[in-house]
Amino acid sequence: MADEQNDLVTLVDEEGQEHQFSLVDLIELEEHRYALMIPAEDKPTAEDEEEAYIFRLETDDKGEDVLVDIEDEEEFERVCAAFDEMDETVEDDDAEE
Repeated sequence: MADEQNDLVTLVDEEGQEHQFSLVDLIELEEHRYALMIPAEDKPTAEDEEEAYIFRLETDDKGEDVLVDIEDEEEFERVCAAFDEMDETVEDDDAEE
């Protein structure tokens, strides 16, 4: 991951364009780590939903974390469910306070 600062990450797409993402949360599932990220330039309004992306965190040869697309649909569904469950737990805890 490049240019991390205050949970901001700059990713470069296939065309070489840079995009700023904000790290929302990390989760560990089945011995892998996953990052939930939203575009930093998106400023959703109350009626808009944020566009979110999930990446698997892997370690490269230099020992640095790299973000990898999740290409397996079943893996992606498991990770989405885990993030949803975590979000529901947080909402339940907030409701109890």
